[in-house]
Amino acid sequence: MNSFVRCCQSSIGKKWIVALTGLVLVAYVLGHLAGNLQIFLPNKGRINAYGAFLHSLGPLLWAIRAFLLACLVIHIVTTIQLAIENRRARPERYEGTRYRKATWAGRSMVMSGLIVLCFVIFHILHFTAMKIRPDFANLKEMMPNGTERHDVYRMVVEGFQQPAASCFYILGMILLCMHLSHGFGSVVQTLGLNSTKLAPWVEHGGRALAVIICLGYIAIPIAVMTGFLHL
Repeated sequence: MNSFVRCCQSSIGKKWIVALTGLVLVAYVLGHLAGNLQIFLPNKGRINAYGAFLHSLGPLLWAIRAFLLACLVIHIVTTIQLAIENRRARPERYEGTRYRKATWAGRSMVMSGLIVLCFVIFHILHFTAMKIRPDFANLKEMMPNGTERHDVYRMVVEGFQQPAASCFYILGMILLCMHLSHGFGSVVQTLGLNSTKLAPWVEHGGRALAVIICLGYIAIPIAVMTGFLHL
């Protein structure tokens, strides 16, 4: 047990923690995107059915949310720890040529991660806990059998009709995907899957994945603000 703790506290162990939690979060981001994009389907009830399915999971859903939030916090805290350790060990790197050649996304990993965390908290309060818009809890869709379910479609449209909320969402997604574009290569390298031949593919593949995720997520608030998605 002690050896495991020491391993996790080492630089290599922390990089593995960042890599593994990062993979969990990327998997969630892709799965969540697939669910959210159902809002563009001709049948508006599909996104409501998706929401009803998630709520049917009950305590399991909250356990998954808690696990994902824990992964996010651990990911950010460990990344900050590594950044501090690297700065203390090699301060000249941040004054020399390597630093100037580094990408903006790479230099701002910690800051973008913290902003994304703030965005996630806002997003949870907005659409999940409904603390920012308590009236969302009263949005219901009447089913043919006389039962009701939460009207997710109406909630999303009304939520993104607020320009400030939409702009913050778009900013959060852009920062998230800049984070992903740099972090994907770091994860692959940490897991020992990278090589000289694969490096260009990993770099371009990570950027392509980040762009796809970004466009997929920001398409929803843009569609609402332009009137493509409406009540």
